[in-house]
Amino acid sequence: MIATVSPGGGRRAGIAGRWEDLGVSLSMPLPDAMVKRAREFSGPPAVARPAATVVLLDPASRDVYLLKRAGTMVFGGVYAFPGGRVDAADRPETIRADWAQRLGVPDEQARAVVGAAIRELFEEAGVLLAGPVGEPDRTVGDVSGPGWEADRAAVAARELTLEALLAKRELRLRDDLLLPWSRWITPEFEPKRFDTWFFVALLPQAQTARDVSGEAEGTTWVSPDATGNLAMLPPTRVTLNQLTAYPKMEDLVAASASRNAAVPVIPLVELTDDGGAVVTIP
Repeated sequence: MIATVSPGGGRRAGIAGRWEDLGVSLSMPLPDAMVKRAREFSGPPAVARPAATVVLLDPASRDVYLLKRAGTMVFGGVYAFPGGRVDAADRPETIRADWAQRLGVPDEQARAVVGAAIRELFEEAGVLLAGPVGEPDRTVGDVSGPGWEADRAAVAARELTLEALLAKRELRLRDDLLLPWSRWITPEFEPKRFDTWFFVALLPQAQTARDVSGEAEGTTWVSPDATGNLAMLPPTRVTLNQLTAYPKMEDLVAASASRNAAVPVIPLVELTDDGGAVVTIP
């Protein structure tokens, strides 16, 4: 475990580098289960697996779509955005040429991350960022009917790849609807770690987000500035706080163009003298 002595006497774990070189912007307590894992960690850290998550926004209300993760999961009981780890089949053939630069990884991995983001949004919220082949400005309409639900379930069960589904329905990915926002790496003490790219996407017209993931106790649409009483991990909380700075949707979309989603944020955890732990976001 990487630990340095903080001015307050506690120990900070989970990131290399000097504490005084970090620009601290937010501190928050950790859930009890995470505090226990942080205090018991002795290393070595698990490898952080690539993942993607999508902040789905309603362009009319600016509300954000959140799932409450099932209590049986590693990060159970907290509210989160739809998302998950990159799958071996996440390799879309046709995407924007600049994704590798924007995400800070080689082209093949960039394809996988973008593919995972669109697939996970479809699997967990029933929202598909795709449009008819040959019609670049259109998005597919309602995808909640029985036939579509059977296809979504097949994709979730790995019986059908997203690429195969799109080919079957003569659609193409609308990766231009994904707005890169940030990149977070799970602290070293967690047994399951992820290198996660966060994207923002606007709910396509005629589509409806649905509770279909099977990994959630419930879902909700809520204003980003009305989530203070909801339990969530630091990346979710920080992202929602950032969104409140853009009261107009067009400002948020414009801001995404200058966001740096290539450099990861790694939360810094302080083990406090009273037996607790606090996470600080550089």
